[in-house]
Amino acid sequence: MLEMRNVTKVFNKGTVNEKLALDNFSLTLEEGDFVTVIGGNGAGKSTMMNAISGVWPVDSGQIIVDGVDITRLPEHKRARFLGRVFQDPMTGTAATMGIEENLALAKRRGRTRSLRTGISKKEREEYKELLKILGLGLEDRMTTKVGLLSGGQRQALTLLMASLQKPKLLLLDEHTAALDPKTAAKVLDTTEYIINRDHLTTLMITHNMKDAIAHGNRLFMMMDGKIILDIRGEEKKRLTVEDLLHKFEEASGEAFVSDKAILG
Repeated sequence: MLEMRNVTKVFNKGTVNEKLALDNFSLTLEEGDFVTVIGGNGAGKSTMMNAISGVWPVDSGQIIVDGVDITRLPEHKRARFLGRVFQDPMTGTAATMGIEENLALAKRRGRTRSLRTGISKKEREEYKELLKILGLGLEDRMTTKVGLLSGGQRQALTLLMASLQKPKLLLLDEHTAALDPKTAAKVLDTTEYIINRDHLTTLMITHNMKDAIAHGNRLFMMMDGKIILDIRGEEKKRLTVEDLLHKFEEASGEAFVSDKAILG
């Protein structure tokens, strides 16, 4: 479902601030893979996400989604392939529009627009049923402006919007990092439910090793723009934080020094 072939990205090339963010980076995801991605600051995690999303062009290599080479496609033309949820709950929704209006925008992403009625009665019923999944009572607040929602409510809505059209690839960029632990756990449970229900191929960056181990069927650890660990299957199911730290030290030759990642 996703192939990244020898992708390289350098920022500030030819200056004293030159940074090799992705170093001949390659990965392959099979359909239905749910991969958690972890690594220290500057490891290249968000750069990888931005390369897939088309935020900026890569310097070399190929990015292929479901057999389609999207390497040179502009960001807006990748919308029909991708869904993305960002770290900031304020990103990904239109704050001055209602909940149902935001869902309608997500429903029409990548499609031709027309002058028909904005939201039909049938759509409104569909959105109500979808919102019930979140268990937040938002189905009774369909016209509420999204800017009035809490961070957790807004992030849960963004997750619903990103997965509404069942994208080829769902990208979750530390989407619970800005939430309190209880709300983060709720959003993660909803994430797991939607991914399993729709069999979505997913990349989830997380700062929390426990979450990286508990969710998904594969785990990548990145360092210096490369994948240094790829753990899957039964090995991942048996994994502990201590095991992961030991494997990191073996693969990298140094200790993992992020208390935030270890402690959550």
